[in-house]
Amino acid sequence: MNIYIGSDHAAFDEKAALIKHLSKLTTKDLGTDSKESCNYPDFAKAVSKAVQADKEGLGILLCGSGIGVSMVANRYKNVRAARCLSVEDAKLSRQHNNSNVLCLAARMNSFEEIKLIVETWLDTKFEGGRHLTRVDLFNELGC
Repeated sequence: MNIYIGSDHAAFDEKAALIKHLSKLTTKDLGTDSKESCNYPDFAKAVSKAVQADKEGLGILLCGSGIGVSMVANRYKNVRAARCLSVEDAKLSRQHNNSNVLCLAARMNSFEEIKLIVETWLDTKFEGGRHLTRVDLFNELGC
């Protein structure tokens, strides 16, 4: 499974550290490549399109708050992006919503918290059942 990762300048250091932390997995860095000011929609778009094209792939987006990248990502059909600030958010986003893009806040969470959120998100499985109907409704939306 591929994990597509992108960030803006505000989360560049956290993205680089996260890619190192996930070194045993297949990660694909979709930018940014520096701390120079950039536009988060460019990287949210790249990750979202990669997840759209790779049905088994997952995405991780980071920016200062996690809000901007989640707003962009959720415009794409079959992308279910969840801004998660806690382990519990990450767990529920997978169990109930089958999130396939995790959005993180580099200015609100420590890197230790980010690692725990990511590990929980990757380890948690979708429960299906009654939640599948709702996820199917999500998938009808977007461009």
